[in-house]
Parts: sequence; C-alpha cells; structure tokens
Amino acid sequence: MSAIKSRHAPFEETNSRLSVDKRFGANSVTANERSSYQQRVRSENPGEEEYIIRQPVARYASINSDRAGNSSSVQNDTDVDALLSRYRYYSRLAPHHDSNLLMPDHVVPENFLIRVLVPVAGEQSSIITIFALWNTMMGTSILSMPWAIKQAGYVCGIAMLILMAAINGYTSYRVLRSVDFFLGKKISEFSDVCKHFLGKYAEITAVFCSLLTLLGGMIVYWILLSSFLFHIVNFLYMHIQHSVIDNLLPSSGNSSAVFTDVVCEVSENASSLNTSQTSPLYNEVWNQGKTVPFFLLIILVPLLNFKSPTFFTKFNSLGTISVLYLMIFVTVKASHWRFHLQLGTSTQYRDDDPDYVPMFKWTFPALTGISALAYFIQNSVLAITRNQRNPQNSPRDLVIAYALVAFTYVYVGVMFFTAFPLSKTCIKDNLLNNIAPNDIMAFVAQIGLFIQMLCVFPLLAYILRAQLMHTVFGSSWPSLRHVLILNVTLVAICLVFTLFLPHIGHILSFLGAFCGLVYAIALPCIVYIVASRQEGTLTWTKLIFHILLMAVSVANFIAQFIILGADSS
Repeated sequence: MSAIKSRHAPFEETNSRLSVDKRFGANSVTANERSSYQQRVRSENPGEEEYIIRQPVARYASINSDRAGNSSSVQNDTDVDALLSRYRYYSRLAPHHDSNLLMPDHVVPENFLIRVLVPVAGEQSSIITIFALWNTMMGTSILSMPWAIKQAGYVCGIAMLILMAAINGYTSYRVLRSVDFFLGKKISEFSDVCKHFLGKYAEITAVFCSLLTLLGGMIVYWILLSSFLFHIVNFLYMHIQHSVIDNLLPSSGNSSAVFTDVVCEVSENASSLNTSQTSPLYNEVWNQGKTVPFFLLIILVPLLNFKSPTFFTKFNSLGTISVLYLMIFVTVKASHWRFHLQLGTSTQYRDDDPDYVPMFKWTFPALTGISALAYFIQNSVLAITRNQRNPQNSPRDLVIAYALVAFTYVYVGVMFFTAFPLSKTCIKDNLLNNIAPNDIMAFVAQIGLFIQMLCVFPLLAYILRAQLMHTVFGSSWPSLRHVLILNVTLVAICLVFTLFLPHIGHILSFLGAFCGLVYAIALPCIVYIVASRQEGTLTWTKLIFHILLMAVSVANFIAQFIILGADSS
C-alpha cells in the first residue's frame, strides 16, 4: 500500500528527480474527493509513495488565474478565501517545515499541493530473490531427472541439462530486460510487453502458454498424487494388518549385495507387494490405475472452489523442504548402493552388463523437453524481481538462481542414475517408483510430497482460473456457475490423463517443448529483435543468434514426435 508523506521543501529541490502531477483547477477539495484521488493514485501506481509539496503563498493567484481565464472567481469563493487566510496565518506562525504549528495537509487548499510520485525502494534482498527463483523453478521435474538422463545418455544428459539452463537463463534475462524499453513505465507481466511490441495476438499467445503450463502442472500433480496416495495407504495397510516392514533403514553393503530396497517393475495392482498379503477385495477397491484417481476427488474437489488462495500460500515452504529431503534421500541411497556405472560408446544398453551405460542416445530430446519446463520461469521472473532492493543486481541473481537449479537437477539425476544397482533400463519417470514400497525413507518422501502437492494443486487451479476468467470475463470470479464448470472441466482432463496416459515423463517433455518453443524462447527473442530494430541497435549478429535459438526450440518440439514410442518405459 502506498504511503502519503508531506514535504515542505521547495519544489525546485525535487523537480529534477521525478515528474510532477499537479492537480490544479478546483478552488477547494472535500475530504471524500481527496480520499478518492489518493486511492486512485495508490491503485494506479503500486509500489510508489506520494510526496506532497506545498506551494508558496505568493503563487496562489497565478495558479488560479488559469482557471477558465477568470481569476475573479477566487474572490467569490468565501470558503477558499477563508482557507487562504488561514494558510497565510499558519505560514507566518510556522515558517519552517519542522514546526509544530504547520497547517495539516487535509485542510490545505488543493491548489497549494504538488504531488510527486516516488518509487518505493524494494525490501527484497538478493538472497530472497535467488531463493524465490530457485523455489519457483524446482518442481515435479526433479523426480524425472534420472529417467531423462537414461533417455539422453549419461554424458549427453549432463551436457544437455547445463545447456538448457544456459538457454533458458538467457531468455529469462531478455524478459527481465524487456521492461527497459518502456523508460520507467510500469509493466506487470511479460504478456504486456508482448502486446506492446507484437500486438494483441502475441499477448493472447503468451497467456495461452501460461495457462497450458498450469494445466500441465495440474495433470502431472494428479498423476503423482494418485501414486503417492496409493503407496501411502498400501504401506499403512501392510503395517497395520500384517506388520511386514522390512529394511526400515538402509543397511551397509557392497555392489554384490542383494538390494531389497529397489525394484525394477511396478505392477498396477499391488505395486510389487506380494498379493497373498492383501485380500482380493482390497486389491480390487484400492487400484492405482482404476480407483485411486477417483478417491482423490473426495480430497481435491472441495479445495478447488476457494475464492482466495491465502491459506494454501502459507505452505509454500514445504516445497523447499521436499526438495532438500529428496537430495538427502538420493544421497543416502547412493551411499548404500554404491556406484554402478560403466560408460560406453554404443547407443544401446547391454543385457550382459547391467552397469553398462551409453554416453549418448538419440532419444535425448526427451530430456531437452523436460528441462525446458524444469527451467521455465519466464512468466514469473518480472513478478519475483519487482521488489528487489537493488534492481541492478537482478541479472546477477538470476544467473546464480539458474546455476543452483541446474546443480540441483544434475545432482539428483546423476546420483540416482549412477548408483542405481539394477539395469538402468528399469529407471522410471518417477524415481520413487523404483523404491520398494516398504522402504521407510520413500514412505516419508511420499507423505511430504503428497502434502506439498495437495497444497500447491489448489494454487495452480486458482491461478489458472484467475487468468482465464479475467481474460475472458474481466473478473476472476464471474459467478459460481462459471467456476464450477471450469473446475469440472479441469478435473475431467486430469482424470483422463491419469487413467489412460499416466507417464509424467512424456507429458513433461511435450509440454516443456511446446511452452519452451513459444513462451520461453520465441517470444523473448522476437520481442528483443523488434525492440532493437525500433531503437536502431539491431545487428546481423543479434538477428542470426536469436533466429538460431528459435530454430533449436522448433527442432526440440518436432523431435518429441519423432522419439515418441522409442522408449515406452
């Protein structure tokens, strides 16, 4: 909320700092009019303070002489005459700005006030900015990193993760700097920048890609929530009914040991649990691929109809805790399994050596698609850095954040992939599906991720609803009927994918490739090219470089269809 402060220094001292909004033209202003004006200023200029400077008494006549060419109207206004006399009286009693006898602002004639809008210095430090960027980019993609490295090959996977971080970091920097072309004008979203340079259709395209990203996140969350809920209930059921919890803590061992805490294939019905330990009725009622997604309706549907997401935003820190726990989890498992890796030049895995790993595979676009979404923050970077205390440090903080995110993804993916004791072909697009269902650390991870995603899912639905409804109807809550129809549609889409295409790796790769093509790379590059051309700073080097970036993103999207079905695991 903007603050209203009073300053009585001469106007000339601040004239060189900022533009001035002079509100002359009314002889007197009522309290309601003044309050209405202040509310309008605050709503139109968020993050700015309104400084009030008083005019010298001698300027009063010259100011009002501009009113309709009739300065005699001042003498006919007795209220203004009384205020003028009072203003002169108090000015003589209190010639200094720090006097206790100053006339209060609310009774000073509006003609004597000059309002100066001064941007408020942000209170967000660089550490908070870096942490916010890191926390926003870290998502469900981290669970698919070992699978993505399997798809790309060991060396190629690591290189592509770093390369995609560099590309997305650069385009995020272009988004961050796009507001510089507006010479101080406030820009809320990158879609506003697209509208200014490229027209209305570019704005609609940006909003559509943002909505598509949110929808994809909801689909992946529903699939993962179903998986986590299935394994949590299975764990508790087996513990309560039969007390079959083995391997509560990882034991020490070497590469020749039999690893009971890791599995290769996960069955749909019992998830590697011995079906003799569960009743047929239980297996029929509690089925991951058929019934559990519908049980989620009971939990999630009531959470989708909240008008405000304030309650759920209080649990944002759970995301950080979950990521840190996953890093600890992977580290503990790797120390228990040891490393099982033998690099080779062949693009195929060898059945006679489960430790054999190709350095490169032609299915690497699966990784580039996932990483395009994993590093996607172009639609939030302006909002996150808006309150930066030192805006000049935002590019540096952005680079540091991308470096930390790349390190986190590479660490989790490489550590799990390298230490996985079975054939690398067994690695699933959700690394927790490769852990035995009676593993206590995996159980804790599933509970934490389930609670975190349970809080984030309504936030995704709220943001999607607010953007869509505001774009179409001009209100984030046009009516309960509109909201219910939208929620039913979203839930139906999530259920269809969960029942018939529960492969988060493929969903993330396609979604990331498309949004990376349009929003993350194409729009920032085109905006920069157009803006540079308008300023006369466009060179052939800039043009060719950004065209190559867009060509790479197009190739990445097309490649998703080429590799489809190459590896169905």
